[in-house]
Amino acid sequence: MMSKLQIYFKRHPVKTQRFLEILPGVFSWSLILFPIWGSFVVPNLVAYYTILFVVYWLYRSFTVAGLAVSSHFAIRASKRFNWIQLLKDKYPNRWRKIHHLIIIPTYNEPITTLEHTLQSLVDQTVPRKNIHIMLSFETREGAEVKSKSKHLLKMFGSKFGHLWSTYHPEIKGEVKGKSANTCWGAKMAKGLLIDEAGLDIDDVTISSEDADARFHKSYFANITYEFLSNPMPYNNIWQGAVVFYNNIWRVPAPIRVIASMFSVIQMYILKRSDRLINFSTYTTSLKHVVEIGYWDTDVIPEDYRLFFKSYFAKKGQFWVRPIFLPIFADAAEAKGLINTFINQYQQLKRWAWGVSDDAYIIKKFIESDEIPFWDKTVRISKTIQDHFLWPVNWFAITIAAFFPPLLNPEFSRTIIGKTLPQVTSTLLTLSLVSMVVIFILDALNRPPKPGGRSFLSYILQPLEFLMLPITGFFFAALPGIDAHTRLMLGKYIEYKVTKKV
Repeated sequence: MMSKLQIYFKRHPVKTQRFLEILPGVFSWSLILFPIWGSFVVPNLVAYYTILFVVYWLYRSFTVAGLAVSSHFAIRASKRFNWIQLLKDKYPNRWRKIHHLIIIPTYNEPITTLEHTLQSLVDQTVPRKNIHIMLSFETREGAEVKSKSKHLLKMFGSKFGHLWSTYHPEIKGEVKGKSANTCWGAKMAKGLLIDEAGLDIDDVTISSEDADARFHKSYFANITYEFLSNPMPYNNIWQGAVVFYNNIWRVPAPIRVIASMFSVIQMYILKRSDRLINFSTYTTSLKHVVEIGYWDTDVIPEDYRLFFKSYFAKKGQFWVRPIFLPIFADAAEAKGLINTFINQYQQLKRWAWGVSDDAYIIKKFIESDEIPFWDKTVRISKTIQDHFLWPVNWFAITIAAFFPPLLNPEFSRTIIGKTLPQVTSTLLTLSLVSMVVIFILDALNRPPKPGGRSFLSYILQPLEFLMLPITGFFFAALPGIDAHTRLMLGKYIEYKVTKKV
């Protein structure tokens, strides 16, 4: 029997959709502006709010550092491990029957980027005849896309079980972007691999791979083991550590710092089963993707949508499992410094646009009676928290403490008014311990600099992290509040591919 809330949402789909789209922007703007107007009305409350937020940030900083260290050692061990030998020992006949379908949605990617991506698949330790790749181009790329496809098929066509290309047309009702393209490519590949070639769909994994992503050579051997050893292989997505190191030494310092932070955070998140959701490049089973109707074609953020679509379709019996191996990706880059900064901003705004999925998630939360309440509440609340607080974090921890004593002279003469900046400053200074850990982990995991390094570069590298307050504003807070505000006003963004050089 439906509750009153479920009935209301069912009767008013448009009204409730807009309410849920407006909610994140109202929430973030309210928390950002609260320290300003609240300093005049309730300065004590602003002070406690700021201290509470900084304590939360300190806790989160130490959690990220600690779990990232644990993940680093797990990745190091997994990179050294002989996954093929393990498969031979545990599944001597079965492991060779597992095939891997890889969809690479691509739009305006440089030919060299795609060559490096395909080469990383050539280097996989599983038999290459078990790897099947669909290059999913966009017809809107223009006439040159056919020559690009022909070049890649000629160069790599004989090196895999199959290498196909397809051309995703513009279809009415679809949102242009990765999700629609991946859906198209997956459907085409399923027809060729299962319906025509006759492979057993029960034995096929499917990966959505960003065009610039490069899997570690043991990735699909590890996936094969996880697929065979898991009692519910069709109820899982597997996620590796996406690290933005392909061009880390080539991008300018502010972008390098952002890429380093996100890389370590991606390592940390592998250890958080309550927060781990597939991101960017990931693997699941083809059988599962077909069962749920593939990727949705009317959304921009395809990764989180696929997880929650799967989670609700399987009534909560669906999980993201960590693969402790790196997946190397490009940091944002373009021709020229300003264009690179714009490229980074657009990429982060697109990531922040993941908040647009929250309306879908909340609606599904309300509708899903079959999933235990606390299970879905914990899973969804973590995502909502991350999305809603994205634009707020920088303002709350960086400048909020200065407003009450600055704007309210009477409050500044109280004990809490005098000590508020010092208390928050001390707590934030403690969080620098975690920054040191993050710097060390980043230094240990970065690939060597091409052509070697000078002594000066070793000295300057840690100093780059001093730019974080500035880069955090321009490349976290601003794109976050931009995405929230656009969603609140109904000014929906278009998918813009991160340009490559």
